[in-house]
Amino acid sequence: MDNLTPMMKQYKAIKEKYKDTILFFRLGDFYEMFFDDAIIASKELEIALTHREAGGNVKAPMCGVPHHVSDVYVSKLVKNGYKVAICEQLEDPTLAKGLVDRDVVRVITPGTITDTNVLDEKSNNYLVSIYLDETGVGLSYVDSSTGEMYTTESLREENESYSFILDELGKIFPSELVCNEKFLENKKIIKTIKNRINPYINIYNTEQINKSNWNNLIMNHFNIDNLEEIGLEGKMYSILSTGKLLDYLYETQKDSLNHINNIEFYTIDEFMILDINTRINLEIHETIMTRQKKGALLWLLDKTSTAMGGRLLKNWLEQPLLNINEIEKRQNMVQLFVDDIILMDQIKDCLKEIYDLERLIGKISYGNCNARDLFSLKISIGMIPELKKLLLQSNKKEFIKLGMEIDSLNEAYELLDKSIVDNPPISVKEGGLIKLGYDKNLDDLKKVSTIGKEWLANLETEEKSKTGIKNLKIGFNKKSGYYFEVTKSNFNLVPDYFVRRQTLTNSERYYTDRLKEIESKILGAEDRIVDIEYNLFQDIRNKVNKQTHRIQRVSKQISEIDVINSFSQVAYSNNYVKPKLNNRGILNIIEGRHPVVEATMIDGVFVPNNTFMDNKSNRVQIITGPNMAGKSTYMRQVAIITLMAQIGSFVPAKEADICIVDRIFTRIGASDNLSQGESTFMVEMNEVANIIENATKNSLIILDEVGRGTSTYDGLSIAWSVIEHIAKNIKAKTLFATHYHELIELEESLEGVKNLTILVEEKGDEVIFLRKIVEGSTNKSYGIQVAKLAGIDNKIIDRANEILFQIEENHKSSSTYSTSDYSQQLNFLDYKKDYLIEKINNFDISKLTPIEAINILYELTEEAKKLKERA
Repeated sequence: MDNLTPMMKQYKAIKEKYKDTILFFRLGDFYEMFFDDAIIASKELEIALTHREAGGNVKAPMCGVPHHVSDVYVSKLVKNGYKVAICEQLEDPTLAKGLVDRDVVRVITPGTITDTNVLDEKSNNYLVSIYLDETGVGLSYVDSSTGEMYTTESLREENESYSFILDELGKIFPSELVCNEKFLENKKIIKTIKNRINPYINIYNTEQINKSNWNNLIMNHFNIDNLEEIGLEGKMYSILSTGKLLDYLYETQKDSLNHINNIEFYTIDEFMILDINTRINLEIHETIMTRQKKGALLWLLDKTSTAMGGRLLKNWLEQPLLNINEIEKRQNMVQLFVDDIILMDQIKDCLKEIYDLERLIGKISYGNCNARDLFSLKISIGMIPELKKLLLQSNKKEFIKLGMEIDSLNEAYELLDKSIVDNPPISVKEGGLIKLGYDKNLDDLKKVSTIGKEWLANLETEEKSKTGIKNLKIGFNKKSGYYFEVTKSNFNLVPDYFVRRQTLTNSERYYTDRLKEIESKILGAEDRIVDIEYNLFQDIRNKVNKQTHRIQRVSKQISEIDVINSFSQVAYSNNYVKPKLNNRGILNIIEGRHPVVEATMIDGVFVPNNTFMDNKSNRVQIITGPNMAGKSTYMRQVAIITLMAQIGSFVPAKEADICIVDRIFTRIGASDNLSQGESTFMVEMNEVANIIENATKNSLIILDEVGRGTSTYDGLSIAWSVIEHIAKNIKAKTLFATHYHELIELEESLEGVKNLTILVEEKGDEVIFLRKIVEGSTNKSYGIQVAKLAGIDNKIIDRANEILFQIEENHKSSSTYSTSDYSQQLNFLDYKKDYLIEKINNFDISKLTPIEAINILYELTEEAKKLKERA
């Protein structure tokens, strides 16, 4: 390093402090990258890789991007999972004595990027901080583009803490994690997080924590005297995770975080919990097959007019409410709009003119906004009076109250209206930002600039007359300034007082003392205009920044109006009803429909179905019937209707009375998780284990074809055992679809179990699926008929029928068990081997957890198969 040039030594010293980043090193009008950074960036950004003499016969790989378009390149790198450190020149290079002083002014990471061209406008971009130890966990997160910050904690054993973290991360879906090393010890959970969410992960050493400093950091940041003011008094784990979150923000952003001015502490029992599997299986945000928003529940419900409304809708979907009063407040507002569709449309049209206030104020706070952002803010604030007027004239007391509460932000509007020009340029350092009349000094200089142009026009006319050069023109470029241009044919007419400035192929350029004098006045004024406009712009931005709290409060109100209006549009367009809510455990849906399937149907009419469940005789419903008949659709629609009801939306039904559920669990479909080395059956068992361990009597469980991933007897045994455990111990409302027809006998032996089936009409070898759920059961799967419907060759279908007939005949002749005998066999796992019976008798069932019982059952069946092979 001793032989490197001074500039390259400076680069190396700065890079040493930011090893995990790609360093954008400012050199004049470019950001340059060197060595490994250059090699990586040239590939990722598809730009040329060159070299630079670094001193001591060292040639450094180098690439660069123009500073004025650097955001595009930075965003691409961050989107691809890199962190970028922006190293600026801290002094004017023309005034520097020796090496220009440089340092990093901001580190842009996946969780702190604020470029609206990259961010999904209707999704938050969260950075999460996690602190975990043996007795609890704290989890805090922030969207630095909007200023929203939240925190929660859990005082649980370590394994339960990981489950808590996974549920929360599945809801938050962060771009980046900051976590202590303890968190990384559970390799299975980390693999799941990387596979399902794939955030950028930063690790910090717990020994570096100074709890006292973090307490002070939190209080200083939020400008409070004690942590009780923000609800964190005594919340040790939330303090630890929040302290590290703020520490990381200050470490990377190195600037004002004025817009991050509030933190909301919550507990998980305030909201319905949806684990990551349920979110995927119910296709809440995207479809399973295409990973697209279209065809998901969010796609159906999102008729929001603003970006911030879209984000709030997504947050409401992530956190369904448990408090009936809070849900009914939303429902009542939806009803008001549904009852007045003219107002609903007027509000929608008004909201369309409002830009993303949250992210605009975020950019203003960070100091990286331009004049167009301020103009967009003015346009948005300018719509508030119209919004207030519509609410105040609605003749509905709820809307009138809301209209009165909304701040008009008059001061901010008046400031922006009199200062920022309409349609300003993107750059803030080239002038053209400020209106005439805002600043007298600026107006005077603009007059000089305008008069100067008149002087130039008069001078050109005067010199044409004096010299006789009819095509004489005054031109300008940044290098030469102003000049007279004379073509070859008129060289003989050039007077002596014209001083040659530049010779071209077909002309020459000159200047005069008078032209020089005018140039000095014009350029001096224009340079000063640019400087004054930039300083005025910064002052205006800072004044608006002081209004952050007020603008954010209005933004929240507008977002809520937008989401409620969206619910109203969906309810009105699709004939949804306002559901009743109860805490009595009654789930009663009359003619319910699957909202997304119904919305995407091209032909035909969706067949509605009734659902009735309670805490007594209708807790567990076993659903039999063929594939393609609609079992999965029916079960999903029950879960989705329940979810919709608890976010305050109307639901697709003729009538609905929905009990509040604390969690929805789903196990639907089969899929390998090869990236984590898990088979279809292992994935299924993991999901079932999670359900059994976490479900309560107030949960709703959806299970589809449990046990199908292994042999018939193993699968049937597990399915039987799972239903028994849920019915006897958990007592949660459960819909259980199966092809194990033997399970229908549980209706007779278990309290709370009911059999349901899908109606099918048979016409010879053909079947017609009627899509209607009724009480009862079936012992037919219609698998061959379904294969025929799917287009399997008739020869294969005929052969399958022959084989099925032979199997059924052989089964009849060899079977010595009655149904009740077989039932008894399942209950006692009696495979007629003495040592297995002894092994079973040695288990203390009362001390086994549900998952331990399932694992033991699986091991026993494997041993039984081996014994059978030896016999």
